[in-house]
Formats: sequence, C-alpha cells, structure tokens
Amino acid sequence: MSKYNDSATISDSAAPSVCKLAFAAVTLLAGCAQTPERTVSEASAPVEAAQFEPAAAPVAPAEAAPVSVRADAPLRYIVKKGDTLWDIAAYFLNEPWQWPEIWYANDQIANPHLIYPGDVLTLVWRDGRPMLTRDQPLRVDRVSPQVRELPLDEAIPTIPIEKIRDFLRGPRVVGAKALDNVPYVLAFGEAHLVEGEGSLVYLKRMPKEPAAMYQGVRQGKKYIDPVTRRFLGWEVVPVADIQIQMPGDVATGLITRSYRETRPGDLLIEPPMEHFESNFFPHPAPQTADVYIISVFEGVSQIGQYNVVTLNRGAEDGIEVGHVFDVMQAGRKAQDPYTGRQVVLPERYAGELMVFRVEDRVSYALVMRAEHEMHVLDRARAPDPYR
Repeated sequence: MSKYNDSATISDSAAPSVCKLAFAAVTLLAGCAQTPERTVSEASAPVEAAQFEPAAAPVAPAEAAPVSVRADAPLRYIVKKGDTLWDIAAYFLNEPWQWPEIWYANDQIANPHLIYPGDVLTLVWRDGRPMLTRDQPLRVDRVSPQVRELPLDEAIPTIPIEKIRDFLRGPRVVGAKALDNVPYVLAFGEAHLVEGEGSLVYLKRMPKEPAAMYQGVRQGKKYIDPVTRRFLGWEVVPVADIQIQMPGDVATGLITRSYRETRPGDLLIEPPMEHFESNFFPHPAPQTADVYIISVFEGVSQIGQYNVVTLNRGAEDGIEVGHVFDVMQAGRKAQDPYTGRQVVLPERYAGELMVFRVEDRVSYALVMRAEHEMHVLDRARAPDPYR
C-alpha cells in the first residue's frame, strides 16, 4: 500500500513493491476536491500534553489493509474546476490516502495519470476489487477540429495548494546551521529605526558573489525535539524581500516587498522556492514512533483543517513528501473523584495530515481532516485503516 516539499522528489524506496507499482501507474496524478462536509468540533480550552514516554516501535502489519469504500460512494463523478484529488477520493473512500490503490490508468488516453475538469470517474469492481476508471471527453479547440491536450497546470492538484502559499512568507523552522554567518541589516538610507517597502538598506557580511535576491528574516525561538531533546533548528519570521543593488563590505539593497517592519539586525537568507509540486502521492507514513507536532503556522492554539504544522522528524528520519499520519490528541488530565489524583486519559484520534515539505530534521504537513481539535505536542502516527 502506499500513502508534499516545495521541490522534493518523491522517494518510494521504503514503500512495499505493490505500492511502487501503484505509484508508477499514477506518477503525475493530482488532486483534492470539494470535500464532503466533515464536522470539526468547536474549540475548547487547550488540553495539557501527556508525558512523553518512548514506546516500543510498533510492528508493521503483515499485510496491507483492504481499501475501504464508503457506503454512500457515488458510482459516477464528474470532475469540476476547483476539485482536488484528496477530496474527490473522500467521495469514494473512507480513507482518501488510499486513492492510488484504486486508480486505473488507461494506456489509450494521452497523459493517463492526470485528470482534468470534465473527466468522468466511474467506480467499478474488477476481480472483487474496487477501481476508479476515467472517461476522458474529447477536448476540441474551437479554431481547429484537432483534439488538443490541456496544459499540466490545469490538471486537478492533489491538495489545495492555495492553503499553503502563505506558508512561504510565514514563520518556519530552518536548519541548525542555516543562520551561521549570514548577511544582516546594518542600517537604512534614512536615519530610521525601522523601514518598509521601497527603502534603501545597508547590509553587512555579504558574500563576494551575492545572490540577486534575499529574504530578510527575524530569528525566533529555538526548537528542541520533545522526545530526544535534540536541537532541530531555529524559527525564522520573514520580514521582507531584499534585492541586492551593490555588493561590497557594506552592501546596499532595496526592500522590494515588506511583510513586517525591517529592523537593524534582521538576517538575510536565500528565499524559499515559490513552487510547490502539486502532483504527488499520498502514502502511509512508516511505523515510526515519537513523531510529534512541534509548532503550527500563524501560532494558533488549536489546530484545524488546512492548518500547516511542523513535525519533529525530517529526511534524516525517513520522512517523505506524501507521507500521511493520523494525529492522536494528547490525553487530557482528569481528577479521580475517589483518590483526588490527576489521571492522564488515553489519547484519541483527532484527524489526518499529509507531509508536503521535508527538511533534514523537521517536516511540514497540511491538516487534511480534523474530527477533534489538535494542539502542539499531539502525536502523529502511521494511519490505522482499522480504527
């Protein structure tokens, strides 16, 4: 069975061979549609995280779980503009990440791994297994009678990319050494304490051959793994885009875009890539213990659908773009009415998230399903189709 990173290449080396075949059959498939309404519980007071006690590594199941088709799954669905693959899959499956297991690619159709608005998806059974087939209507150019192919960027994406675009300019975690000896803002063209878009800035510690553009950031808190206490990286808060005008010991630059007021001492790092791969494959995360949510984009206290979260594991730990996790809400404490002692309640399933970007020691994921509120320090585990 098989279950995102701005430019990461998907690795299926850890996936079972069956998954590799499924992935090969859907290499460019995209998606996430209008998800059927799912109830998200009303926010309540934040729960207290349970104590971290390293558990024995779970044993992988002997065989892949069967695909679970919804009892109310439609037999036919017409793809619409604005759909995404994850949400289309949610119409048919109880677990949308199992989409690659039921997709049937027609070799007689150009670009068989992509779906577009207007395509008709039909649910069928073959040899007792559910499969989704696609009937691709002819797309005829009004000027010419020849059939034309739509560009790749019109294909249905896997997840709602617009939900993570703001992440590029929001607080994030960078590697442990990413801020060592980087350039910084010395002063401004005018004798001001802060500046904004269109202002001249003076910069120090520039390399001899600087890049054309940098992102100005402000160093934030230090992130420590809640289990191993390993240093994971620094939080950086983007403040501006800065274009280098003249290099030198004291270089000059121009603030071309401002997100927050720029101050002396703000650091310059390479800007994040603006492109996220929108076509990748959800597949179950490995049976790895001790994966936790360590921060949430925009700093909200309670996490819901389409929030971006940071996990305490990255490429060094085998995390890949497309990995899907179940989120287990940390057990809150309740007072025993007889002993008066505080008892930690069992954790419970709260939702699902999928990794879209991977760094060395951390990774970023988008919450795809939220059945209960989630919080920082909730645990993420390999998905359990039998829950």
